[in-house]
Formats: sequence, C-alpha cells, structure tokens
Amino acid sequence: MAEEEIPAQTLELAPAGKKDVGEMSQGQLMVRRFMQSKLSVFGGIVIILIYIVVILAEFFAPYHHNEQYTDTVWAPPTKLHFKNGRLGVYAMKTVLNADTFTWEFEEDRDTFLPLKFFVRSWNYKLLGFIPTNIHLFGVDEPGKIFLLGTDVIGRCVLSRIIIGSRISMTIGLIGILMQLILGSIVGTISGFMGGTVDNLIQRSTELMRSFPEIPLFAALAGALPRNMPIIQRFLLISVILSLIRWVGLAREVRGKVMAYRAADYTQAARAAGASNMHIVFNHMIPNAASHIIVVATLSIPAMVTAETSLSFLGLGIQPPNVSWGLLLRVAQNVTAVLQHPWELTPVIPVIVAVSCFYFLGDGMRDAVDPYG
Repeated sequence: MAEEEIPAQTLELAPAGKKDVGEMSQGQLMVRRFMQSKLSVFGGIVIILIYIVVILAEFFAPYHHNEQYTDTVWAPPTKLHFKNGRLGVYAMKTVLNADTFTWEFEEDRDTFLPLKFFVRSWNYKLLGFIPTNIHLFGVDEPGKIFLLGTDVIGRCVLSRIIIGSRISMTIGLIGILMQLILGSIVGTISGFMGGTVDNLIQRSTELMRSFPEIPLFAALAGALPRNMPIIQRFLLISVILSLIRWVGLAREVRGKVMAYRAADYTQAARAAGASNMHIVFNHMIPNAASHIIVVATLSIPAMVTAETSLSFLGLGIQPPNVSWGLLLRVAQNVTAVLQHPWELTPVIPVIVAVSCFYFLGDGMRDAVDPYG
C-alpha cells in the first residue's frame, strides 16, 4: 500500500509566535502573558503617569494648594476656547443675580488670555531639592485659570487634587511594604513550622481580624495630637493600616508554604542536610514570591481607599494638609454639591487609580502563571 502524502498545509501547524516558547525564560514568558492583556497594560501605563504627577506635583499644579483668591470663591471650571488660532480662556467677571442676590461668574469676552506653557509662578523645590518657579501651564496675571473651579474659600481644586495625590498614592506603598514584611514572615513561619506554633499564630491572627476597623481607627485618631506634624501623622496612619491588614496575606502565604513543605524538592533538601533557614529562604519564599507580588498589587488600591475613607471621616489627614479623602469631605454637604458640582471631582482620580491598580493586578495574576 502506497504511503499517503501529507498535505502541504498540515506542515504549518504551529503559529509563528509559539515556535520560540521552549527557548524563552520564565521572565520572558511572564512578560509575554502580561502584554496579552491590553486592559492590564493600560492600567500599568496610567499608574505610571499618576506617579509621575505625584513626583512632580508642584510642577503640574498651576497654583499653591492653600492659596486663597477671595474674589473667585466657588468659581466654576474655566472653559477653554480657541481664538485667532490660539487656545486660551476669557477673563472672569462677577455679576449680581437680581433674582437670588448672589454673585455669579461670567466670561469677559473683551479679554482673552492665551494659555501658556512652562510659565513662572510660585516658588517650590522640584523633587524636594531643586529651587524653581516653573509650572506646566498658566495665563498672564492678573488672569486666572481654574480648570476644575475653586472651593469655598477660593482655592484651586485642580491644584489641591494634584498635591493631595502625594499622600493618597504614597500611603498605600508604605503600608503595603510593611504589610508584605509582616505577612510574609509570619505566614512562612506558621506554614513551615506547623503544630503548636502554627496554631498559636493562627489564633492570634483571628483575634486581630475580629477587631472592628472603624471604631479602632476612631480611638487611635482621637489619641493622636491634633497638632502632630504631617510626616508623623502620615507614618502613623501607614503603620495602623499595615498592622490591621497584614493578617490576610499571612493566611495566604501560610497555605502556599504548607503545600511547598510537602513537595519533593523540600524533602530532597532535608535529606541533603539543608537547614530550616536554607529551605525557607531558598525554596519557600522564592516560590511564594509571585503570589505575594500579586497580593501586594491588589492590596494597594485597598490602602488608597482606606486612607481616603479615614480622611473623609475626619480620622486621617487634617487641614492645612490635603489628600483626596480630605477633599471629599465637602461631599457631605449635599446643598454645596448641588450648587457647586465641581467639588465632587476628587472622586474621579480615586476611581481611576483604584480601577487601574485592579487592572494591573489582574494582569500580574495571569502573568505569574504563564502556562495556565
């Protein structure tokens, strides 16, 4: 019987993109898997842009976040216009409303102020040590540009959101770092040692999880002096958040380590005479590292939301400092929000940042298992 010929088209079974899978390292496979999720890549890019704004906050802020302009109290967002081929704004003027006897803002069509970039305004230190007064955009004095309006005492809402991002976006990083250290160490010890040590640690973590967070935060906030420097208050809030939230990571790491403890490579290391410390640092923690990274990424938005919630309730950052949660305290006044809806704009960066962190975390969760 004659041997059947194989059709030519069956010779191209594998897509060109899969030919090099066997030649790629674990890291390259993880990067490829992550890049396949467009939403995760988008979230990562947005997070990077947010932290660029955080680092260069004064450069992006057109005005000082605590500067008061009494002639523009509750001014609505300034509208951008094109005139004579240039982008700019019209000067604002106040007009008395004869029906409500309140002052309202109108555009002065006779005065057009072109938008300028890299303008000189209030002094600050770029990156904390470079004295400068250059800002991204602005208009010529005495004109003003408030892209998100002003608040009850005439402060620029956009500038306050930008400066407030420093606390809201960095308190999560400090808290997560402490949470990772505590959760990883305690979880690894609990899962690896087992027995009485594991039982004692687990009962202790359950006791910590039983404390109601809001009353605990209220008691701790009441114990802190009202005149405490912002740096100290900032660090204490980070510590408090970390001491409450590390137990979840410890339970997850414990489960991973318990599975690794029964693996063949762990038994082989024991048979070869490896010490417990060697097994933990060379087998347990490296294998659990991918899971820890994913948990950390997904925990950052929770920390951001926690700081926002505490400041909103008056238990976190206090004036004259500023954070996103502190800005949202204005939302408690429904009448003010209905009359001045632009004061709700701080909720937008909170939603964007938290959503993008979750997008990034989902992509990293898939990337750590590129064979799944």
